Amino acid sequence: MLKLFSHDDRFLIQQLRSELEQAGIPHLIKNEYAGGAMGELPWQETQLEIWLVDEAWYDKAARIVSGLNHMSSTPDRWRCGVCEEENEGHFDLCWKCQASRVVNDN
Repeated sequence: MLKLFSHDDRFLIQQLRSELEQAGIPHLIKNEYAGGAMGELPWQETQLEIWLVDEAWYDKAARIVSGLNHMSSTPDRWRCGVCEEENEGHFDLCWKCQASRVVNDN
């Protein structure tokens, strides 16, 4: 067995799990139900991990992980057209003035 991927984002783990299942790659999810023990156990012991059952699938699985990481990357930061505040790329509203990311001049 070989550890393929680890992350605290359950949504990202589920996306990867779906991709691996669709590709027919045998895998296991470690710590899937350990979230309830968070605080009692170190965070490293509760973090979700995906392990390959057979290391022969590593190259194909790594390509899937790479594609998933590319798709989930956060967009670039943007500057609000109303108040000029800089915002993280995943926000559609300015955190300071609540203006929309796209300002219509109509």
